[in-house]
Amino acid sequence: MANTYLYGAYGHLGETVAQSAVQAGTTPVYVGTAPINLVRNYKDVKGINSPLKLNNLVDAQGKLGISPDWDCFTLCEAMTAHFNNPVGNIGPIYVINVLDPDVHKKSEQTTASLTFVNGRAEFVSDTIILDTFAISDKAEGTDYNLDYNYAKNSVVITSANPDDPLTGSLNVTYNEIDTSTITAATIVGGITAGGEYSGLGALKLLYQEQYQVCNLLAAPGWSHEPVVYNALITAAQKINGHWDAFVLADIPLVETVGRTRGSGTPVDTIQKAIDWKKAHGYTNERSKVFWPQTMDNAGQVFHLSTLGVVELMRADYSHDSVPMETCGNKEVQGIKQYFGAESKNRGFDQQAANDLTSNGITTVIAWGGNWVLWGDHTAAYTYGADVDPRAIFDVNIRMLFHITNSFQREWSPKIDKPMTLQLKERILNREQEKLDALVARGALLGEPTILFLESANSTTDIMNGDFRWDIAATPTPPLKSATVYVAYTDAGFSTYFGED
Repeated sequence: MANTYLYGAYGHLGETVAQSAVQAGTTPVYVGTAPINLVRNYKDVKGINSPLKLNNLVDAQGKLGISPDWDCFTLCEAMTAHFNNPVGNIGPIYVINVLDPDVHKKSEQTTASLTFVNGRAEFVSDTIILDTFAISDKAEGTDYNLDYNYAKNSVVITSANPDDPLTGSLNVTYNEIDTSTITAATIVGGITAGGEYSGLGALKLLYQEQYQVCNLLAAPGWSHEPVVYNALITAAQKINGHWDAFVLADIPLVETVGRTRGSGTPVDTIQKAIDWKKAHGYTNERSKVFWPQTMDNAGQVFHLSTLGVVELMRADYSHDSVPMETCGNKEVQGIKQYFGAESKNRGFDQQAANDLTSNGITTVIAWGGNWVLWGDHTAAYTYGADVDPRAIFDVNIRMLFHITNSFQREWSPKIDKPMTLQLKERILNREQEKLDALVARGALLGEPTILFLESANSTTDIMNGDFRWDIAATPTPPLKSATVYVAYTDAGFSTYFGED
């Protein structure tokens, strides 16, 4: 069993067992950029390269700011989808913001002239670093007050002394951020030898500092870049050496390096999306990939990976945080498919969408009177191909992660306790109880078992304090299709003649 030194409670996916060819909640983590430059005393928030919990829109705005420019500030899309969603809000979420106003800023300071009327001036900007704003020969709090209006995306300056209001034109200075200096490498980040965390590297801090286990991971606006997708897959495996998360990623609308809504070769047809997925290796069983995007009635364009996180989280909540239901066929706030501002593609129906889902791509369609996500497979699935059964549906992988994460969270406090026969039996009984409860809920099928096998626990392993339990479980598959056959019969004509 133990080819490497082990110290702690661990969980792994074993080989699939097929007859034929608790974590307490859902914790999504988004990585991207937020307009923290609009937050006063932003350094006190600790919202740069560190997992930050957001409970609602007001909380998100207060900690990280908010802006309608989702190209520059990608995390604002997630904030809106979770906390300003007409279908219903769902949270909390955790975000890792990589935008650092001290680093990602323009080299030259901005100088402007503001005209004050009745002691008040206002100008639009979401790139200003609010803490750097200054008026020549004036002091904040004494001569003027500084505020930000998120409804208008404007900086508001008012006189602090009504008896001596500011008038006329005054020179002001401030610094501005420059998001063009943020690249895929910034999102990937890492951990230095000195213990500094950045980007996806900061995911490890979630458990270390907040005792939360990430089980959904996304980077909308960035995950269409292969280097980010691959980093997401790597980061989601054995977080802190233990926890497993499921990745949600997007196929781009244009073939280019950079944010999705850029210039380049369009990826705006079903076949192009399928070809792009295969060519760039977006096929990991630990992930779900989406294409295209969707626009709501306010003109906001959402990545489907964001809405996928929302709907998986909503489905989990309806099952007491057991990930037994897919996000497929769940209503979302979009009103049409979006392929890019220059695309002439007017969209496709459910029949055409099945070409995508049969190739492991989840999409969005009009169905049942609503716009819904469509697709219940992992990225590893291709119809007709030889696919590990556990990789067919997203619920399969997520349920297996749920079991391993739950095992580790429950038994990690017992590490270094005496491994008595009573403890061995207690673990067996408790885990079997949990499996039986999942069967009763409908999350698992049949009679899942947990075993403590002599063949898997050698004398050497036991001598070194390394113990292993084996679980075999069958996650309940979704109702992917329902078909009824109707046959014509002439037997009913006999009713015309009555009975003899």
